[in-house]
Amino acid sequence: MSQWSQVQQLEIKFLEQVDQFYDDNFPMEIRHLLAQWIESQDWEAAANNEAMAMILLQNLIIQVDEQLDRVSQEKNLLLIHNLKRIRKLLQGKYHGNPMHIAVIISNCLREERRILAAASMPVQGPLEKSLQNSVVSERQRNVEHKVSAIKNSAQMTDQDVKYLEDLQEEFDFRYKTIQSLEQNDKNSTHIKQEMLVLQAMLNTLDYKRKEVLSKIGRVIHEIDMLMSNMLTEELLDWKRRQQIACIGGPLHGGLDQLQNCFTLLAESLFQVRRQLEKLDELLTRLTYDGDPIPVQRPQLLEKVNFLLYNLFRNSFVVERQPCMPTHPQRPMVLKTLIQFTVKLRLLIKLPELNYQIRVKATIDNNRRFVLCGTHVKAMNMDESANGSLSVEFRHLQPKEMKTSAGSKGNEGPHMVTEELHSISFETQVCLYGLTINLETSSLPVVMISNVSQLPNAWASIIWYNLSTNDPQNLSFFNNPPAATLSQLLEVLSWQFSSYVGRGLNSEQLNMLAEKLMGQQVSYNDYQLSWAKFCKEHLPGKSFTFWVWLEAILDLIKKHILPLWIDGYIMGFVSKEKERILLKDKTPGTFLLRFSESNLGGITFTWVDQLENGDVTFHSVEPYNKGRLSALPFADILRDYKVIMADNVPENPLKYLYPDIPKDKAFGKHYSCQPNEVSKPSDGGVKGYVPSVFIPVSKILNDSTEPHSPSDLLPMSPSVYAVLREHLSPTAIETAVSCKLFHS
Repeated sequence: MSQWSQVQQLEIKFLEQVDQFYDDNFPMEIRHLLAQWIESQDWEAAANNEAMAMILLQNLIIQVDEQLDRVSQEKNLLLIHNLKRIRKLLQGKYHGNPMHIAVIISNCLREERRILAAASMPVQGPLEKSLQNSVVSERQRNVEHKVSAIKNSAQMTDQDVKYLEDLQEEFDFRYKTIQSLEQNDKNSTHIKQEMLVLQAMLNTLDYKRKEVLSKIGRVIHEIDMLMSNMLTEELLDWKRRQQIACIGGPLHGGLDQLQNCFTLLAESLFQVRRQLEKLDELLTRLTYDGDPIPVQRPQLLEKVNFLLYNLFRNSFVVERQPCMPTHPQRPMVLKTLIQFTVKLRLLIKLPELNYQIRVKATIDNNRRFVLCGTHVKAMNMDESANGSLSVEFRHLQPKEMKTSAGSKGNEGPHMVTEELHSISFETQVCLYGLTINLETSSLPVVMISNVSQLPNAWASIIWYNLSTNDPQNLSFFNNPPAATLSQLLEVLSWQFSSYVGRGLNSEQLNMLAEKLMGQQVSYNDYQLSWAKFCKEHLPGKSFTFWVWLEAILDLIKKHILPLWIDGYIMGFVSKEKERILLKDKTPGTFLLRFSESNLGGITFTWVDQLENGDVTFHSVEPYNKGRLSALPFADILRDYKVIMADNVPENPLKYLYPDIPKDKAFGKHYSCQPNEVSKPSDGGVKGYVPSVFIPVSKILNDSTEPHSPSDLLPMSPSVYAVLREHLSPTAIETAVSCKLFHS
């Protein structure tokens, strides 16, 4: 079943979440019509490879054209109209930046996987629940409403200033007219009446000036309150959501809405600033005793400039955190001399700033690392599909500096993966007489010199962003705090949903909790230390919990991904629980679990029944990535043979737990037809019988007698003779290295 088919079967509350991230940037019609094709492409790799992204974009348009031809024959007018519009959008919006559509589609697919994983959970995780708080959503709506109201108030004040200007011009005309009359004329009754009119006009002018200044003051106060409270909270929430998204959590939408709010507030402040300038102009033409403009205007202007400074400083954000194109799902882990990308945005989108802001990137202040590549670029509105004012650095490389002794500091396998660094950015905005220096920084990054350090470096990134919302605590690991086990387990599930397409259910998470704690616990409020997670070896093992889990992720990604996505691998189940599940099942029922003693290993256990009615269990030696590289796991399950006491090979695997026929579960993943006995004429090199790999094990009976040398072989000579009748010597030699543990 395709991922999209699974999405369509979700409950309405989850479908509403899906609806939120499909818009004109990537219409849902295309996702629906091209579901299979879209899911078969590597959008993650294309998101960091422009040539690959361009090819995928061209192929996407070709797919749309094919759908357009199909619906044209069906005369579906509405769909024809929508597909033509979408085709035009794809060509016009992404032709100059094909990687953007790759990023969008990759994010959508990832978010679908996360929602599917969340739907399989009995309850929503604590972190995700906090991110979707109804209070937060209500605040977002309030911010947008208040910003709109402020913009309207500023525009209404513009009309008041214009009325004041017209009134003053009329007063000025009347006053100059009287001033131009002869002295005799000034004593006339008409002139005296005119002077009374002028006095009334001056009184009105004074009242209107005070009224305009009062309205301007209220607009400034409303902006100040909004920025100090709700808008600041919104920005901090977005940054927190970005942190969580970086470690596999829900996508952090809302930046476009923040940009709209920041831009409208900046426009309102500049509008107020122009109004104050107009009042200053009116002041130079007319002033009087008690004039409110010279008293209030300087204070208001100072406040406006102060708010503009703060608004611009807060608007300079890292939209996409540093990430190596080779590891798109491991952001903030950077390898020396390997390029990484990072994107910044100014949330105040004003046309006057296009190509006028040059951003400089640097790293740390300790001079241990430097950035090579293009580290100064101009922000513009042309590279982003949504027209935001942004800049993306695509060719930066961190380089470790040599020490005074001439050798590199920690270069090599011993570079500390708990040492945090920061990528900093600075620029200057010059606009309407204001000069504002802006600075921002990425979330802490971990530097590595060898890809073998990546797992532990990623563990550091997970722990940091799970445990704190401080964006710049570079000394965090001097004394790392404990994490709530329930939140950590939720993040571990995200690692699976984002990296290998399917999250963990409550039973699987319970097993991980028991493995971390060494016993069955109620983990809702349990605090887990950093050392327990990533530094201390598991009891009786030579590796840590995180190294064990990371090896499983790597195994799934490279060798058993389709089986994992289909949900046929139980994976995380203890040997004790395994036997409880299988003991009452039909003989031949088996399940798949990850090895607890071998890194990156998967095994299967089946239940059997002895002649006396006793139940017995058999577990095959775990398969690791080396053996799975030679033979697909689905084919192993199909062709697996075991030699029983009568020396007749047979496949003991009949039903996948609880009762799914094996071929029904794995049939679509078989690489070819089941292996059959071949004849010399069946193909292969002339004169030879084609050979095949068949995984074979022998069940040894319990015995207190010493094993003879033949017992230590993969199989006895008599068993070998049976197989020799059916298989070539080469096939036997390469297939009998499996051992089986009998209990």
